[in-house]
Amino acid sequence: MSRLNANGSVAAPPSQVRGDDMRSAPTTTWPLLVATPVGVLGLTALLVWLSGDWRWVEGWIFGGWWVCFMVAMALWLHYKDPALLAERTRLPGTAGESRTDTAILFALKLCFLAALVLSALNVRFGWLPRLPLWSEVCGGILLVVGSFFMLRAFADNTYASQLVRIQSERGQHVIDKGAYGFVRHPMYLGATLMFVGGPLLLGSVCGLLAGLAAVVCLILRIFGEEKLLARDLEGYRTYCEKVRYHLIPHIW
Repeated sequence: MSRLNANGSVAAPPSQVRGDDMRSAPTTTWPLLVATPVGVLGLTALLVWLSGDWRWVEGWIFGGWWVCFMVAMALWLHYKDPALLAERTRLPGTAGESRTDTAILFALKLCFLAALVLSALNVRFGWLPRLPLWSEVCGGILLVVGSFFMLRAFADNTYASQLVRIQSERGQHVIDKGAYGFVRHPMYLGATLMFVGGPLLLGSVCGLLAGLAAVVCLILRIFGEEKLLARDLEGYRTYCEKVRYHLIPHIW
């Protein structure tokens, strides 16, 4: 059955939209795919250097996970959904999104970066005691589970942009299948687990506080995003009645 977009035009079926987008989306260049592992390897080396200990095992484990996750995501999007890859590489503030959301997005990314940097510096300077081993193991588990939810969100939702906007040029419609059938923001759920799991794996209390600040930014973003979607995306209000939980099933 055809769906109507917010502007009243008829949207193509999901499979046709994704297929048309894959043909019309800009081709991802191999330099971008090469730059992804180089960039994340650089971040890993920076964190270990900041820690002052090249034998910092937790730092290398986090770096290995980060490289694997980013490369897997880039390759999957490149081959399976290049239109989503093109959408996700849009720079914040370039697609007509609100200034408030752009500010929240920058704050969110800054908090996550701060969580990693503070974790590394805490190894060097010993500001606060290290977290116990069991919490580091829990952090590693959260990273793996968070990765799953992030990648599953990309597989289920070809409109999973990093920018809060209505993608009318791509025939955006409500996604209510897969992970979106039990929580409204599975991509944000994955990000939340990463924001908490990363500092836990690195054994840092101060890093964990910065990670929790990133979660707060994410929650603030959800309020603004759902307000926009309920106003401008047909069927989203009905979807919210069907799927009650914003971020964490059976909690909120």
